[in-house]
Amino acid sequence: MLGLGTLARVANELRRDITAVHDRDPAARGVGPAELLATWPGIQAVLSHRVAHAVHGAGIPLLPRSISIATRALTGIEIHPAARLGQGLFIDHGSGVVVGETAQIGDDVTLYQGVTLGGTGFATGKRHPTVQDNVTIGSGAKLLGPITIGHGAKIGANSVVITDVPPNATVVGNPGHPVRVDGRRPEGPDADWIHLPDPVAEAITGLASRIGALERSVSELSGGRAQPSAKVRPLRPIRGPNPAGG
Repeated sequence: MLGLGTLARVANELRRDITAVHDRDPAARGVGPAELLATWPGIQAVLSHRVAHAVHGAGIPLLPRSISIATRALTGIEIHPAARLGQGLFIDHGSGVVVGETAQIGDDVTLYQGVTLGGTGFATGKRHPTVQDNVTIGSGAKLLGPITIGHGAKIGANSVVITDVPPNATVVGNPGHPVRVDGRRPEGPDADWIHLPDPVAEAITGLASRIGALERSVSELSGGRAQPSAKVRPLRPIRGPNPAGG
């Protein structure tokens, strides 16, 4: 049932959410809590969900869904009343974010616009992702099914993730593949979306090296002159300063 304890918990979570916005959104530096509540759609959606979730837990019909639908119309963010959100959740911009019924999000998670925590199939029960603490999910990423995203993982923009992700891993691509596992990465959100590994370019480079080796072997066997191997030009630079300031 709703009571003073529930209200106190929601108020404490709201304070933590406001702190998360100040810490992770450069545009929010120097902006007061009242202005954040009035103009930041991410924090509006999270606060509305916390109220809807408390009402849902109290067994009150209709109202939780009504709050969720009204919040979606206002912010463009849809969070099912039954979804479980941890403290310090930051949704940046937020338009197009969808969080399904059985999704679970840990503490200090960052979501960018267009993220989907969706289900697969029509089965009941647990069918949405579990996102552990300190995870950063890039714009347009789709996480589908009852998968687990490990502590401190980073999901690249527009990735489609359908399998579990180990802790402190970086995932890119469609379907998503872990391309980096680094247990020494510092805690906290990682907003550097430029210096991600490129598995496609790496695979092409490997194939080019293998073809060059085969061509040299054939030339040696046939007595001909080996042709120089083609070089794979990187599609984009991978060095330079972190645009996120890290």
